[in-house]
Amino acid sequence: MARRRIPHLEGEQAVSAVIKANNSLSETDPVFVTAVRYLLEELAEVAPGNSVEVRVPPLGATQCIEGPRHTRGTPPNVVEIRPRDWFDLALGYISWEEALTQHKVSASGVRATLAEVLPLALEHVER
Repeated sequence: MARRRIPHLEGEQAVSAVIKANNSLSETDPVFVTAVRYLLEELAEVAPGNSVEVRVPPLGATQCIEGPRHTRGTPPNVVEIRPRDWFDLALGYISWEEALTQHKVSASGVRATLAEVLPLALEHVER
């Protein structure tokens, strides 16, 4: 299981605050940063593994999805996405297919898909 840095309550409150702010928070706002990082931690918990690296520069990255593990250099399966797009994708405001079609996500490698694990189910987040 992934190591948690953000407690569930704090992360869920941050996600709820970003939703309530209706995209008015900047990508450098501490609440937005916490929400994005919390969603990355949730992804690692929902889909544990090391075969896909999800990067949300400059806010964070995580590894997920079961499969072959890489040990050196750039992993063979990489997903990269901007923070605001990651937030929308993780919560289901856009689908994986929409994100790909609209070029909001870069996915390289045969296992580089999050379609099966998104959107994340967050029980205590007010939408």
